[in-house]
Amino acid sequence: MGASAKGEMLESVYSVLALMFMLVACVQLCDAATVVDVYRLIQYDLAGVPFGSRLANLNHHALSSPFVAGADLSRTVVIVPVRDVNMTFIREYITQRQLLGGLLLLLPQQFNPESKTDTVEGDQINGEELMRGKLAELEQLLIHANIPKVFQLLVFGWTGMFGAVIVEAKRGIEMSFGPSSGGVVKVYCGEKFGVRSEFGRLWYPVYFAFEDNKIDAILADIERNDAIGQPATATTGGSIKAKVFYSKPEDLVNLLALKGWLPGSKADGDANQLPTIAIVASYDTFGAAPALSVGSDSTGSGVVALLEISRLFSRLYSNPKTRGRYNLLFGLTSGGPYNYNGTHKWLRSLDQRVRESIDYAICLNSIGNWDSELWIHVSKPPENAYIKQVFESISSVAEELGVTVGLKHKKINISNPRVAWEHEQFSRLRVTAVTLSELSVAPGLLESTGGLFDSRYFVNETAVLKSVKLVAESLAELGDHTVEANLQQDVLDGMFTFYDSTKAKLSVYQVASVTFDLLLLLALASYLITLYCFLVITTRGLDDLICFFRRPSRKVKTA
Repeated sequence: MGASAKGEMLESVYSVLALMFMLVACVQLCDAATVVDVYRLIQYDLAGVPFGSRLANLNHHALSSPFVAGADLSRTVVIVPVRDVNMTFIREYITQRQLLGGLLLLLPQQFNPESKTDTVEGDQINGEELMRGKLAELEQLLIHANIPKVFQLLVFGWTGMFGAVIVEAKRGIEMSFGPSSGGVVKVYCGEKFGVRSEFGRLWYPVYFAFEDNKIDAILADIERNDAIGQPATATTGGSIKAKVFYSKPEDLVNLLALKGWLPGSKADGDANQLPTIAIVASYDTFGAAPALSVGSDSTGSGVVALLEISRLFSRLYSNPKTRGRYNLLFGLTSGGPYNYNGTHKWLRSLDQRVRESIDYAICLNSIGNWDSELWIHVSKPPENAYIKQVFESISSVAEELGVTVGLKHKKINISNPRVAWEHEQFSRLRVTAVTLSELSVAPGLLESTGGLFDSRYFVNETAVLKSVKLVAESLAELGDHTVEANLQQDVLDGMFTFYDSTKAKLSVYQVASVTFDLLLLLALASYLITLYCFLVITTRGLDDLICFFRRPSRKVKTA
């Protein structure tokens, strides 16, 4: 065969190979990825104990709920709307330490802080209230859960050599290893086992997303495949991926407090000798998804009320003739979910003379979702003169508004670090204080702190306005005019450790299945073999093609 014929044959082969690579690339990119915003479940440590989701990266096949009982979901991302969540399934996978590739929970738009849905009241939100309660239960379960852990140790051979990996079992270790495990040892670690590995730890990630047209289309496609018995697997194709870097702990958590000093009026002009009343609200939130925790009711309502009260009294006391005989101290504090650590530091930072001049403080907490009843929580006995003054003053205004105000007294234990109400931090420093709230009992740790269910959609504007009127009119005879405001910065005490990577972009791909790839490879290989045979026959003849497949004869050496 001449050189020109060989060149033509090689050129044809190269063209076919190039075509094959182009086809493979087109198969992978034929269906563009859908990208949605997702919000990661909080990751934090409390006194060194890990809580929340410990893994951020997500790259698995997707599956909808419900699914076959006992199915292996270790490499599957379960996508389920919150309204359809099976709480038994969630508890099972958390408490029994079962493996899961990932969990994506879909929230209604009513819980989106950026949603423009108008606030509704009454019977219109009865159904949403039921789902709100379900979301609150789910959130508490996730917040206080230690998501199960699985250590994957890479094996460098079948001789038992683990390379640089060190495994230490305190009480026992459960392992599965052999040809069926694919060369990977899985070490399950929970309450029963204590394991330390230098190679790495893997937990399943949990994300939240909001229902919209894109995510609804994805879910419908997944449910359709599940319904016909073809869920997304390595065989059938389809994958979901969240590209997130590994989360790392925050070095310092800053606590910012804003103070406004509002002087009263005295005959001799020395306002420093006047008694002081403090109006305080905490603005920090804590929830299952830090990027979505706005606390519209738990903290936002108190902040709005404080700012409105400050505005009203500022206008009233712009005229010295209507200025009252009390100084007013306004404080926006942080660290509320963490035993009101920011309030404690803010009070400690106040000048001792200012702190000692405070007759009483009114703390505002969760006043945006009530109908006709509020509660005043106190630590000092109700017989205390200032407690009686506050209660009688607010009750008098409440009676005119047709509102009932109750009084609840609960002693504090100084030796107990748990602080349920903000006024307790004042009481620990021997300052009389009360908390005005719609809650009749103190919330537990990290409860009612602005979670996913605490959205603008469920805030009653009328309730907030009534709360403002209650406090403002009870102080109407005092008044103020703001002349000083400053910002204070502190650091959260080290009991809590928080991690970053709270928001990500999630990509959904409809990729080709392994079966399709194999069929495509077989078709291309058949085509190339046929083409090669054709080229050899046309250029060199059939005999050369037969010789190509014929086993070469051995030469026998002769003496």
